[in-house]
Amino acid sequence: MTRITRRAVGILVASVSSQLVLAMPVSAAIPDTGDRAPAVAGLNIKGRPVRLTQVAGQQGTVLVFFRSASWCPYCKAQLIDLNKSAATTLAAKGWSLVGISYDTPEVLAKFAAERDVRWTLISDPKSKVIDDWSLRDPQYPAGNRAYGVPKPAVFLIGRDGRIRARLMEEDYRKRPQVEAILAAVNAAGRQLGK
Repeated sequence: MTRITRRAVGILVASVSSQLVLAMPVSAAIPDTGDRAPAVAGLNIKGRPVRLTQVAGQQGTVLVFFRSASWCPYCKAQLIDLNKSAATTLAAKGWSLVGISYDTPEVLAKFAAERDVRWTLISDPKSKVIDDWSLRDPQYPAGNRAYGVPKPAVFLIGRDGRIRARLMEEDYRKRPQVEAILAAVNAAGRQLGK
């Protein structure tokens, strides 16, 4: 009787488990050009709440999702290149440049101070925004230092909240290049008649 009960319990647990898996929602798709951008809110480098709408430029925002300004050499190189080659040009065209990662405000503040980054960096320490945008890199399990990092992506978001362009890479060692970002900004400007 004990064996039958344990076996019956095992079958019941397996049945309930499979029903739970089937009932789980399918993950949303990564937002694309023309979609309304999901909300972006986090902490700035001073640890204060900030929303993307508060820091948007006259034309909109170039939102850069990156893994870490602390340990990811590819992210650091991308952020340094954006700081050197894009931030001023984007600002002159009416676009704010904003970076977001799961880094703490302290990590972002240290990087900003070391590299003279004057544009907005947003901390998303629980990866809520990253998840809302369906960008969490699934290859890292809980407990891994990279758990919660996003896939490399850059979005141009117009003042109307619509995504004007999406630039992405699957390989974390590759990033959308500054030239491609500036070309997307120019194309968005032409679409807006500006």
